[in-house]
Amino acid sequence: MSKAPTFRVDRLLANMGYGSRRDIHALARLGAITLDGAELTDADQRIAVTADLPARMRVDGQALDPPPGLILMLHKPLGVTCSHKEAGPLVYELLPARWRRRDPAISTVGRLDKETSGLLLMTDDGALLHRIISPKAKLAKSYVATLARPLKGDEGAVFAAGTLMLEGEEKPLLPAELEVLGPTQARLTITEGRYHQVRRMFAAVGNHVETLHRDRIGGLDLPADLAPGRFRLLGAGDVARIFGG
Repeated sequence: MSKAPTFRVDRLLANMGYGSRRDIHALARLGAITLDGAELTDADQRIAVTADLPARMRVDGQALDPPPGLILMLHKPLGVTCSHKEAGPLVYELLPARWRRRDPAISTVGRLDKETSGLLLMTDDGALLHRIISPKAKLAKSYVATLARPLKGDEGAVFAAGTLMLEGEEKPLLPAELEVLGPTQARLTITEGRYHQVRRMFAAVGNHVETLHRDRIGGLDLPADLAPGRFRLLGAGDVARIFGG
């Protein structure tokens, strides 16, 4: 079992967005930081950053935010962009304001375009992020598409063949699985993440995606009770399910 890392309180809380190190020292002097029920007045003190720290530490009377290494699932609404800089509503604005000041920063694990809704993972763990998005992982991602025209019936075979070429590309797509849900609705499961891939795949077979919603990454489903714009922190078991554990 690996030993928990230790951090100075001022550095830990500053990196978690609670303010500058000077701000943290001021909070400590005021008795506003407690650990295991006792006031922590020395912000230079080093503490172990364990998974149970939010249950043991309070700042200004509130439970500590999740420590570094967090991962969450967000139900991304339509019209929201996976970006820090673009105009309009951004996914990061759906998180608590303090979380947007964290270092390391919370980043999206891949992206969903502005007009796609559904399951979006976000984390401040760079190693985990790259493990999920790595082409070597070949994690399945499922999307429910509503189409402009009825399915013709041969799309499943075309997508499964592993020979479909997208416009402007020189390498065929890996095989993908199509599940027909209705005359103009289907679930498409892919293991790649090319630019606007699902929309371009249906365009390649003469159709147009009108709505697109991602409902699954790996073995992790978007819960039915997680409303658009809401998020949920994930635990080790959830992360294992992403990779099929």
